[in-house]
Amino acid sequence: MSKVFVKDLIDKQAIDTHFLVSQKNKMTDKNGKPFMIVHLSDRSGTIHGMLWEKVDAWDKEIVEGQIFKIKGSVQTYQGKLQLVLNSAVRANSDDVDMSNFVKSIGQDPNQLLEKVNGYVSSLEDDRIKQLLQNTLSDELVKTRIVQYPAAKTIHHASIGGLIEHITSICGVMDFLATHYKILNRDLLIFGAIYHDIGKLYELKVEGGFGYTDRGRLVGHMQIACEMVGKYSEGIDGFDDTLKDKLIHIILSHHGRLEYGSPKRPKFLEALVVAMIDDLDSKIDSISGLMQAELGTGESWTRYSHQYDRYFFLDPLKEQLDKEEK
Repeated sequence: MSKVFVKDLIDKQAIDTHFLVSQKNKMTDKNGKPFMIVHLSDRSGTIHGMLWEKVDAWDKEIVEGQIFKIKGSVQTYQGKLQLVLNSAVRANSDDVDMSNFVKSIGQDPNQLLEKVNGYVSSLEDDRIKQLLQNTLSDELVKTRIVQYPAAKTIHHASIGGLIEHITSICGVMDFLATHYKILNRDLLIFGAIYHDIGKLYELKVEGGFGYTDRGRLVGHMQIACEMVGKYSEGIDGFDDTLKDKLIHIILSHHGRLEYGSPKRPKFLEALVVAMIDDLDSKIDSISGLMQAELGTGESWTRYSHQYDRYFFLDPLKEQLDKEEK
């Protein structure tokens, strides 16, 4: 059976097709009964899937970042389409074409990598420059960095999403180092490239985006710290003081202890890396959420459980209209 895309769904349609589970939220109604909202996605958009029965069992079965064969029916609720699920069976990776489910970034990722290498070549500190050149010339790193997402679901969750995220932050860091002369540009560019580079080993892309065993056990921050040690070997003058600064940028880039960073940023460049990483991630995530609902004719998005709010669509519509003109 051919793939049915989100953009083609209509009211009262029976569905038997594959979707990527991009997010799930277990909730309770006003009577205390549990239900689940499953965000079902493909390259054309996202629809809410609703589960009303056996929620605890489904919560164990349905895994974010994986593709499922979904059976159910489309219905209209408060003017928007949703999918009432009857069954969800995890798909075999050999049975699906990943290009149907995961968006590419819309740019040539290899050109973005060239741009990142250009930033590296412009660095003044030869030790940091050599570390980054050693890293980006590794064959496995070169292969994965243009293919992998920056996250499983939340932001830049697309083929090439990681290099898009890195390139975007490098551009912002380049500007900030010019605007704020007190900032060390080399440390900022290092942070832009290295803060998420451990995702190359934390994540896997086969059959949908997910975590490797090493990713779950160790995590991308620790992996990136180990990469600093590996690729700095033999670099003249690469002392422990510099290594500790670079590792601190990695360990503190989530900004807060409660967000998963074992350290809070303790110098300006580490703080800036954490702030711009958060900014770039949120712009990608929220703009994607908003663009997915532009076709509804509404002025507001559905309620976002992730951000605990509705988002106003009119400014985005106005900006997109300007770009078309």
